[in-house]
This record gives sequence, structure tokens and C-alpha cells, in this order.
Amino acid sequence: MPDAQTQPSAGPRRRGPLVGMLGPGLLLAATGVGAGDLATGSFAGGLLGTAVLWAVVVGAFLKFVVTEGLARWQLATGETLIEGVAARAGRWALWLFLPYLLLWSFFVGSALMSATGATLHAMLPVVADARDGKVIFGAAASLTGLVLVWSGGYRLFDQVMRVCIGVMFATVILMAILLWPGTGAVLEGLFVPRIPFAGGQGVTWTLALIGGIGGTLTVLCYGYWLREEGRDKPEDLHLCRVDLATGYVMTAVFGIAMVIIGSSVTIEGSGAQLLVTLSERLDDVMGPAGKWLFLAGTFGAVFSSLLGVWQCVPYLFADSWALLNGTRETGHKVDTASKPYRAFLLAIATVPMLGLFWRFRDVQMLYAVIGAWLFPVLALTLLIFNGRTGWVGSRFANRPMTVMALVVVLLFFSYLRLRPYLG
Repeated sequence: MPDAQTQPSAGPRRRGPLVGMLGPGLLLAATGVGAGDLATGSFAGGLLGTAVLWAVVVGAFLKFVVTEGLARWQLATGETLIEGVAARAGRWALWLFLPYLLLWSFFVGSALMSATGATLHAMLPVVADARDGKVIFGAAASLTGLVLVWSGGYRLFDQVMRVCIGVMFATVILMAILLWPGTGAVLEGLFVPRIPFAGGQGVTWTLALIGGIGGTLTVLCYGYWLREEGRDKPEDLHLCRVDLATGYVMTAVFGIAMVIIGSSVTIEGSGAQLLVTLSERLDDVMGPAGKWLFLAGTFGAVFSSLLGVWQCVPYLFADSWALLNGTRETGHKVDTASKPYRAFLLAIATVPMLGLFWRFRDVQMLYAVIGAWLFPVLALTLLIFNGRTGWVGSRFANRPMTVMALVVVLLFFSYLRLRPYLG
């Protein structure tokens, strides 16, 4: 018998106005903010100070532009972007997408397990060796996420994510307030764009901050969460925009807070270990309370990201697999009790454990490179698909300002990926 969330009689869940605004967009923000954002934000803050706070806002806006385009396409056509590509470009595109999805899932799964394991080991150092602690706690966190998603479906996932989000934002923002560098410095960093030289590393880390804020492949999951929430009508566009704006404002605020924290303490290291080092430095500066506040916020960030990926990425595989096999009906929710969904959920929660024995920095670098290539493709697809009024209608078609913003996304992320090869 199917899970309760897949039974037609249950119907879509409609929420009150405020809670409805903080729906899928909030989940997207929590899933997109992970160890990479924490490490990049804190390191950029330590190197460049608050002068680059504006870069966080720009990065969040660029991600908003892409995700809003995805929502517009889905509400206009009733199709997810994957369904639209399969119907209009052909199944060959899905055969290209699936290997990409498998690679991304392995490396991001490994990185999330490593980050969660390192954070839990810092909180509960019951294992003498830090590497062993990372492996044990990382595997345990992954299996916990597997059980929560497998047994509880979307509703339990939604509830647990809200708890993690609350812990994540409350603690990190409180830390930023306690380490506040001055209102003048923050306002200047937000509204007077500049890039410190920083020994020639200023441009590199500013670009990393813009490109790293928020998620990559997980933006595609927004459409599936819309279906879970019953948002499938054209008139839901305004609510989706408010929802997304709220989510990306929270993402930007979180990124700003991490830059402020990083600018207030001197840190060295990389990846997950950098976060542990930062917590130890905060212990020196603020005492044990500072360390534990930061570790609690870090755990909320990395575990919510892990849980979000475990829940939403199997949607992408199950949808693609069914479309390739001709068993998918456009406009219907993905059955989270189906074999493809659960097989991929089981795979992403177990196979990437192999990466726990690798250096976190290497895994993070690989998934960052793989993930960032998606955004130029998404921007180009949305320029074409949402640019055809015969497909989306005049109401949902790209406006001139939207076209300009998508072109900026296309050029920026293409440059970001090609920059190492340009000399």
C-alpha cells in the first residue's frame, strides 16, 4: 500500500499565509546552505573582511533569478524542467543528465557526510582520532537521514528541516551580532562594492563567494516541493516569488553572518576542518558558549543540507528514469514509495561513504566544480524555454530585465568555470 502522502484522498496541503510563504523556498535555502557555504563565507571574511558583503547579496540574487524561472516554467506548463526538456529536446538530454546526476550525488553525498561527521566529532569527541570520528559520525548521520526520509516521507522531512533551520539561523546570526564589527563597516560592505587586493587573492575569493552562496543542482528540486505543497496553478506564481524571495533573503543573511564571523577571528585550514578550527578560535575569543553556539549552528546547517539532498535528489533520478522508460505521466507527483526513488535514496545514503576516507577538501572541490557547471546550462535553457510565448504564454514569458539577469548568470558562471583555464 502506498504511503499516506501518495494517496489521492489526502489532497494538497494548503497553509496559512505566513507559513505558506515559508514553504519550499525555506527548504531550498536550508538544503542549499551547507559546509561549502560555511567554509567559503568564513574564509572570505577572514581574508577580505566585511568589504565583500555585497558579493553575498549578488550571489543570492543570481540563484533567485534561476529558481524563479524554474517556477515560472512549471506553473505555466504544468511540467517540471526535466519533463519539459524530455518533451522538447528529446530523451538524449536525460541520458546526458543521469551520469552527471550520479557523479554530483556521489561527491556531494561524501562532502555532506564528512562535514556532518567532523562537526559531530567536535561536539562529541568520544573517538580519539579525528579522522575515525568523522567516518563514524558521518556514516551515522547519513543512515539517520535515510531512516527519516524513508519512513516519514515529505511531511516528517518538512518538520525536521524546520527545526534544523531554526537552530542554524538563530545561532549563526546570534554569533554575528555578538561579533558585530560596527554598523558602518557592515553598511559599507553591503552598499559600496569593492574587492580588497589580499595578496592577489581578492578577486578569486570574491568570485567564489558569489558562486558558492546557495545550492547548485538542488534548485531543480524546488518544482517537486511545489507539487508536494499543491502549488500547481498559474495564480500561485506570486506566492512562489514571495516564498523564493524569503528563502534567498535568509540565505543571504546567513552568508553575511558567516562573513562577519570569519572577519572577526583569525583562522586557518580548509573545508570541514576549517569549521572545527573556527569553533576553537571562538572558544578563545568568546569562551565555551561561543564555541558551542557555533557548533550547534554548524550542525543545523550541514545536517539540514544532508537531509534535504537525501530527500529531494531521488526525485530527479526517479523522474528521469520514469521518463526514459515511458512510465511517467506529466504533471503528477513522484511517488516516494516507488522503487526508483527508494533505490536512489538508499544509494546516495550509502555509496558515498567511500568518500569519508578521502580528504574533505578534495571531495568538496570536485562537487563544487561539477555542480557549478549546471548553472550556465540552466540559464541557457530558461532563456530558450521561457522565451517562447507559444510554450509558456505571454504572461509567463521572460521580460527584458529577466533576460538580462539570465544572461548575466550564463556569462558569470561560464567565466567562473573557465577562469582557471584562461590564465
